[in-house]
Amino acid sequence: MWTLTLRRGARAAVVTAEWYDAFGVVTSGRVQLELRDGEPGPVLGRDAGFWLRGTGVRALRNPGRRRARVRVFTPGAVTRQSTHPVRRPHHQGDDMNSTKDTGTVAGPTSGRPSFPHRLRWLIGTGVIATLAAMVTTTVAAALARAAGVDFEIPDGGETIPLSGFAVVTGFFSVVGVVIAVALLRWSARPADRFVWTAVALTALSLVPAPISGANAATITALLGLHLVAAAVMIPVLARSLRTRTN
Repeated sequence: MWTLTLRRGARAAVVTAEWYDAFGVVTSGRVQLELRDGEPGPVLGRDAGFWLRGTGVRALRNPGRRRARVRVFTPGAVTRQSTHPVRRPHHQGDDMNSTKDTGTVAGPTSGRPSFPHRLRWLIGTGVIATLAAMVTTTVAAALARAAGVDFEIPDGGETIPLSGFAVVTGFFSVVGVVIAVALLRWSARPADRFVWTAVALTALSLVPAPISGANAATITALLGLHLVAAAVMIPVLARSLRTRTN
């Protein structure tokens, strides 16, 4: 048995190996359960108990202004590190009801990468996905042109060059990476919010093509190229956000 102390706004990740079959009781303050899919779970008050095994809880969060404490009961001895002040059982002479305060503050724990590491991973993945999206849309545009699509825009009488598809795709892909980085930093559910945002922006990007005055083949090709780029970028960045925050 040990006690977890969460400062105001603090979060403690739940690791199966350390919390296996654990039962928690909130002894002071309030604790919110954070679910594996990123959804916020119920907020528990004092004397509320909860099982962790099989519940899909990935973290405990203190949503209140005062410190929250959770008494954790486990089947056997538990060794734990945390980014928050905790109390651990003293296994050499203390009885089962006693705890020992520790001031140890560890670095990144519970198998969760540090933010700089997650940021580097996300940016690297985003760069690779951006290059892939640029190549894919350019090749698709070349195939469409070979099939007879002229990509001529009546307003101005200009024909979109193949390099234009690469440049536009690259620009908006980088915008997507920036949005993903911002959500990773400031959102509790970055993957879900990124998908919602990216889908909404993709839908908006489809609007100019039908009203451009181009012929049906060009409009269809432009819509398809937008969707191709989105199909490359959105799943890759969402998967990266989900993998690096779980």
